[in-house]
Amino acid sequence: MKKKILATLLTGALAIGLFAGCGSGGNAGTENDTQKGGGSKVASSDANIAVFYYTYSDTYIASVRTALDGQLDTLGVTYQDYDANSNQTTQNEQIDTAIQTGATALIVNIVTSGSVDVSSQIVDKAKAAGIPLIFFNRAVEDDETEGDVLGSYDECAFVGTDAPEAGHMQGDMIGNYVKDNFDSLDLNGDGKISYAMFMGQLGNAEAIYRTQFSVEDANKILSDAGMGELEYFDSSNSDRYQVDQDGNWSATAANNYMTTNLSQYNENNNNMIELVICNNDSMAEGAISALNDKGYNLGDGGKMIPVFGVDATDAAKQLIADGKMTGTIMQDAAGMAECIADLAGNIASGKDLMDGTDSYIISEKVSNKIFIPYQVYTGEK
Repeated sequence: MKKKILATLLTGALAIGLFAGCGSGGNAGTENDTQKGGGSKVASSDANIAVFYYTYSDTYIASVRTALDGQLDTLGVTYQDYDANSNQTTQNEQIDTAIQTGATALIVNIVTSGSVDVSSQIVDKAKAAGIPLIFFNRAVEDDETEGDVLGSYDECAFVGTDAPEAGHMQGDMIGNYVKDNFDSLDLNGDGKISYAMFMGQLGNAEAIYRTQFSVEDANKILSDAGMGELEYFDSSNSDRYQVDQDGNWSATAANNYMTTNLSQYNENNNNMIELVICNNDSMAEGAISALNDKGYNLGDGGKMIPVFGVDATDAAKQLIADGKMTGTIMQDAAGMAECIADLAGNIASGKDLMDGTDSYIISEKVSNKIFIPYQVYTGEK
């Protein structure tokens, strides 16, 4: 049985915005690091924690970084942030440097998500140095190899999300929205809703499940209601998605795709894209910007194409409040940072890495894998 959450993960997160963030990332191949520490001590130790981010430019990751910096400041440990700038080789070199210069713990947001080979190399580095390792946010193994990496080192843990959950939540939200608004969404009256799908990264577990279940679950709701299922707008695209080729889940990629799409698929041609599904909120922002350029989603009560994302970033919340975006799935940056800091506190205090984690949701399959739950966000909270 998954353990129930006994305390709200957002406790104490209200002050996060007061903490200053590190400087912006530099070029790939450099450390891009900022050393910090010296807040009010909760744990007294000589901990020197190295924190590795796959990229500073990811909006959600930036939120986690701000929150985690604040948590580590409060913990009173010395820590150093590194920006891999989406380059796994850079991150590996940064990890080597951190270990050589005395890091006592590693916190890693891995660049190459879902690769057992890559994540195992990082585990081997931590194991050889005899220091604890906390992976977070980006998967270190896939379903078939679940537990292989995390079970290979006693001083290792993962803090992230249950990857399929966001896809299922997004699919449920989309399906019910389309069911309730089918006639107004069906712009050409063909009995089907034409959708576009923007995928963040090939091979990424979160992207795969969001792409799959957002449509499958929505279609089940529509089918059960006797309505036509969602239909991908471009019948020549057998993948039924457009992916950020750089793997950055970026607004720019979605904007470029959507701008090109709208040049051919529009109301004048009677084949307008009637729904937009995005793997994250940055891509939703890009799609909305392209729609704005064509007079849609201006928040003025005029033409509106529903756009759905994931993360509930501040920008997405504002777009929803402004009537330009329909909904998103909240990925709890503050809750993730708090959990990582709890584990870091255990390290600093000399406790077992997973000590005191009973209040979190633990994977049924892997005892050192912690899930931070998602939540639906449509601006009503």
